[in-house]
Amino acid sequence: MFDFTPAELTAILLSLKVAAVASLASLPFGVAMGWLLARKRFIGKSFVDALVHLPLVLPPVVVGYALLVALGNNGVIGSFLSQQLGISFAFRWTGAALASAVMGFPLMVRTIRVSMEAADQRLEHAAATLGANPWRVFRSVTLPLAWPGIVAGAVLAFAKALGEFGATITFVSSIPGETQTISSTIYGLMQVPGGESGIWRLALVAIAISLLALMVSEWLVRRAHHARRH
Repeated sequence: MFDFTPAELTAILLSLKVAAVASLASLPFGVAMGWLLARKRFIGKSFVDALVHLPLVLPPVVVGYALLVALGNNGVIGSFLSQQLGISFAFRWTGAALASAVMGFPLMVRTIRVSMEAADQRLEHAAATLGANPWRVFRSVTLPLAWPGIVAGAVLAFAKALGEFGATITFVSSIPGETQTISSTIYGLMQVPGGESGIWRLALVAIAISLLALMVSEWLVRRAHHARRH
């Protein structure tokens, strides 16, 4: 049952690469946005918060189509990137990573924001009183306090990216060896007679990886709460 075909192994490895790149590349932006929403008050904050979480409520196909219109080779931004800089996202694994990052970004930001809101701001104020500039306060106080939540947010984004399908297949299609992830491979096998065994193999791999990621995320959150209480 677990005798994977070369195409299935390629899909598994590609999915792991896409999910890892998506979560790691979006992490700095997630930390910045989480800090902004947790620590700052500004006009339009509710709108920014809603905009960040919009991919959670939009159909993934809509997100994928928006990315295709904007970043496709003939898109508003994509044509410039392709012609002037030689950068292309559409129908490439980097586009799959981008689409997955967009879909997982709200989960990352929400987890990081909650972690930063729970951090004791008195420690930040104390560091500032002792002469630390804002960047040093953030680097030496805020980040260590929120670190478990930051890692948990990255893990959640990874798990979300691993199972992303709608936005990915709309933006980059399902090209074997290039953009065909676990989800798109399963969808393809559903159209082929006798593909049930392959579907089960890939489904079990996806479940195992996602379950492990969620367990790690939950453990990190619990560890952070426990450390704050003591």
